[in-house]
Amino acid sequence: MKRKLTITVDADLVPAAKQYARSRGVSLSRLIEQSLRRVTEEGPSFASRWRGQFRAAERADTRYDQLARKYLQ
Repeated sequence: MKRKLTITVDADLVPAAKQYARSRGVSLSRLIEQSLRRVTEEGPSFASRWRGQFRAAERADTRYDQLARKYLQ
């Protein structure tokens, strides 16, 4: 089921977006729907894919130790 959605964008973006949609043979609504679907169906984020993949280097620096405890746990 489709629902109506009101969005606000910069006025100078509208003609360019309409032209882009027209050049691909779709409506502006369909283009926005496809873009939103692509964004919401993406896999894990870059950060979550790399989380836990790096190990702390051996250092004798208290500032480094504090940051490592905070961000590498």
